[in-house]
Amino acid sequence: MNDSILQQILDLAAQRTDAAEVYFVSSQDTPIEFENNRLKSLQTKAVQGVALRVIREGRLGFASSTDLTRLEDLVDAAVQTSEIGSPVEYEFAANFHAWDGSGQSSFQPPATSELVEVGEFLIQEVHRYNPDVLVGVNFHVRSGTVKLATHQDVYAERSTQTMSASVSGNLVRGEDFLEAYSYDVARDGIPSYDRILNELLQKFQRAEHGATIQSGSYPVLFLPRAVASTIGGLFDTVLSGQAVVQKASPLADKVGEKLFDDRLTIFEDPSLGVSACKFDDEGTPTHKKAYIEAGTVQGFYWDRRWAARAGKQSTGNGFRGGLSRPAPDMVNLCMAPGSTSIDRLIASMDEGLIVDQVLGAGQSNQLAGEFSVNLDLGYKVEKGQIVGRVKNTMVAGSIFEAFQHLVDLGDQPEWVGGGAYLPPILFEKLGVAARGE
Repeated sequence: MNDSILQQILDLAAQRTDAAEVYFVSSQDTPIEFENNRLKSLQTKAVQGVALRVIREGRLGFASSTDLTRLEDLVDAAVQTSEIGSPVEYEFAANFHAWDGSGQSSFQPPATSELVEVGEFLIQEVHRYNPDVLVGVNFHVRSGTVKLATHQDVYAERSTQTMSASVSGNLVRGEDFLEAYSYDVARDGIPSYDRILNELLQKFQRAEHGATIQSGSYPVLFLPRAVASTIGGLFDTVLSGQAVVQKASPLADKVGEKLFDDRLTIFEDPSLGVSACKFDDEGTPTHKKAYIEAGTVQGFYWDRRWAARAGKQSTGNGFRGGLSRPAPDMVNLCMAPGSTSIDRLIASMDEGLIVDQVLGAGQSNQLAGEFSVNLDLGYKVEKGQIVGRVKNTMVAGSIFEAFQHLVDLGDQPEWVGGGAYLPPILFEKLGVAARGE
């Protein structure tokens, strides 16, 4: 896209508004998908578009379009929405110039034919373990560019190129249905095929035998992916400035209070990982920050809108999904590791549960910091050994009580997708509910 289009939009908006911000996004995704052991689809999808926010007579207007030939219509739509828009308590970014990206990267993603070969190899390796497994393999090669400009001397641009690989397996034995998956993503590089294959095979091996557990209170070990979807997801919600302003966060008035075990430190480091970026989608610089340090609540993450409502400054956490308006979001959620290996954590359990995959994000009463998840894949531990897979089982608790009964965090954090860097966590006791077969 020619940068002059951003300037044209700003110039058109300047004639009719008091302030304007233009956000352009372009992305391309090439998926290579195998389903039920067979190659299914190869079709590149590309999208681009522009979103415009304006301030006019103290009110916010917003419009977006994927048609870059009708710029006057875009400005018209934004001006019209400002007539009924909400009052604005904040200003758009000013005096900021940045370039951030992999445009200079020498990384060339593998050719489609090479990825097809890798997919066939992964299927073959799973079938060496068990030919009855229906295997799915997905690769996505994605590239994207974001450009942002405002009427107050802002021009920021970033480019990213990522590649993801996932492998899944379905195994049906009579009435028993087992689905396991593994996933890795890399920026300017190739994900680890060995890692996802070995992780998937380990899941099937651990699930070869069935096991049962009675309802009650047990030690529960969450593996990193389950930490992300259960505990990480809850912290992601309660640390949002929006949840604080809406009084939906139990941490809202707890800054400076020690609410958790002093081994718990949760932070964000926008210089790390696949999603690393130097500025957010509003043109605010990002920076590393601790939200909970040694168990003490330090603060929250903010975009411009919700920060203004709370009398705070944006923390560089205004991000968009596609061409939507910005909202508070983290670049990544990181948790400082503990000091115990995962093998020692498992060996320390006399009778307990390992949570590997959960169904959905689980039910939770976020005002109370509570979570409740159904196990998609979980294992029983007896006398420090994994004895088999449990089914029809649910784990529930609250982040406040759980961290009062923390055994330890594992010493090896893992990236879960691009947005979380988390260790396994063993709690001494959580509620386990097992439904009868």
